[in-house]
Amino acid sequence: MKIAIIGTGVMGSGIAIESIRAGYTTLLFDIDTAALDRAKIYIQQQLDKAQSIGKINNEDRLTALDKITYTAEFADLKADFILEAIVEKLQVKQELFAKLELQNTKNCIFATNTSSIPITQIARGLKHPERLVGVHFFNPAHIMKLVEIISGAATHETIAQQAYDWAIKLGKTAVYAKDAPGFIVNRVARHFYVESLKALEEQVADLEQMDRLMRATGFKMGPFELMDLIGVETNYSVTQSMFEQFQYDSKFRPSRIQKQKVDAGFYGRKTKKGFYTYES
Repeated sequence: MKIAIIGTGVMGSGIAIESIRAGYTTLLFDIDTAALDRAKIYIQQQLDKAQSIGKINNEDRLTALDKITYTAEFADLKADFILEAIVEKLQVKQELFAKLELQNTKNCIFATNTSSIPITQIARGLKHPERLVGVHFFNPAHIMKLVEIISGAATHETIAQQAYDWAIKLGKTAVYAKDAPGFIVNRVARHFYVESLKALEEQVADLEQMDRLMRATGFKMGPFELMDLIGVETNYSVTQSMFEQFQYDSKFRPSRIQKQKVDAGFYGRKTKKGFYTYES
């Protein structure tokens, strides 16, 4: 089975790593050739790291690298299973899948890694909405085990099953989730970020203290560290989407502090500055 992944951010690149490690021929696409170059370096670095700590051997590393190709040509996006990990905007995702439908066979499975947008909405307007399924990974995708499999109103059960089976073959723990805003994890975890940001706005504590306290309670990372890893702009976009999907319920209100970071281009680790500053 040939896999195509659209988007070369930390998420898309991480999913590509898992795909090639599982032995799948994988195509990684981005319209930005510089982003493709960065993704190639990142994937090589992550596989080198995996070898250095004994998770894979040199033969496995080389075999995995031989499974991936990179392209900036949309016409190359022809595969058995195509997953997008792009910007969290409904219209952009709808337009993407409409274009993919035109150049792929009726047997191609389309998957979206959306964090919060209902699958039913993304599938609306497709000629074959039954072929679209939510396959939601968590950052960093090549380390985190959980994957949510979400069926929209039209998703055929065999498509959801195939997506579930693929995630299992990647070594993931797959769970089925209903098509509700934020699904399971982002609905529950949104307040890990939102309440932390509210506490920062109200000067309850500084962000370093909050991160340290959350680690002390058993979390591997505090909320501000995690937002920097995921991408401050991505996290903000998901919160904004959840706010809208839940009819502007105040408990999902996006933070002014986070919006200011986004406006300044301080996206976290990827830009070397977010809630923290990182060395080049």
